[in-house]
Amino acid sequence: MRSLQLHGDRDLRLEEIEPPPPPAAGEVQIRIRAIGLNYLDIWGFRGMAFAKRKMPQAAGVEAAGEIVCVGEGVTNLKVGDTVTAYGAETCGHCKACLNGRDNLCENVAGIMGFHIDGFAREFLNKSARLVIKVPDGVSFEEAACAPIGFGTVQHMLFDNAKLEPGESVLVHAGGSGIGTAAILMAKAIGCTVYTTVGDDEKGRKAKELGADFVVNYKTERFEGEVRQLTKRKGVDVIFEHVGADTWNGSLLCLKRGGRLVTCGATSGASATINLMQLFQQQYRITGSFGCRIENIRQSLDKMASGMKPVIDSVFPLEDFEKGLARLEGRQVFGKVVVTF
Repeated sequence: MRSLQLHGDRDLRLEEIEPPPPPAAGEVQIRIRAIGLNYLDIWGFRGMAFAKRKMPQAAGVEAAGEIVCVGEGVTNLKVGDTVTAYGAETCGHCKACLNGRDNLCENVAGIMGFHIDGFAREFLNKSARLVIKVPDGVSFEEAACAPIGFGTVQHMLFDNAKLEPGESVLVHAGGSGIGTAAILMAKAIGCTVYTTVGDDEKGRKAKELGADFVVNYKTERFEGEVRQLTKRKGVDVIFEHVGADTWNGSLLCLKRGGRLVTCGATSGASATINLMQLFQQQYRITGSFGCRIENIRQSLDKMASGMKPVIDSVFPLEDFEKGLARLEGRQVFGKVVVTF
């Protein structure tokens, strides 16, 4: 079967590998039809965590496909079901997993496509506990955006930031996969959305998507614009995933008692913070990683109800390098998907 195999720093090859055995008890075998590209993929290709990996390794942290075989004891899934899957191998029996918080698993084996073999292979076996059936009306390409592209945002905005109808939210990098999803989800409950983008064309698309106010961070200081637009009051929630470049500016945009939730650090992992500003303004800062399995179900339900992910482009497996280049070059508005 075909697989995208990572051999080393930026050394990703389309190769033939051995298919998996029949699924064991409690497992299903999935034929992968589409994978969503993410910055986790880019970080992996650049060499992060190589010391912890056994090379070569299948790439891909997010995917969708169809079940082709069911192991003994599996009753909630059947051959032919369209599915997606949780992007980590969690234990299922620690306190966090039993409470539905697999992203806090105490015995996690690793993130697929980053620490361990990922989804970029034609067939794979997966514990049925970590597989989610896709509702009717959601395509493979759309479903491939659910575990990270939508699930991460669902967890950030509603589990962690507790975003409420009518509030205001600043979404950084509104043209990214999770940025576009955050705009959609916030507007769906009547929030006022401010967003930052890297060029005017992305700004136009963000407004078409529903953003109320757009700031081109390359030509304007976003913190000054947001404070002016909010009459210096700031916003209720900040959706942060850029990192060092936007961290302190983001805090200046927060309303007193506001909430900042962060899941990324693409511009740098270290930042300073003014502790007096933190406690005097009574900010609430929450780190967010991945999502709960239930967040993926919630995301798929939103897709089935008409909230479709923004897909920038779709590439066949043979052209995966074009998809990676588009993502790494920040040319995207939405998600890049590769199909098998």
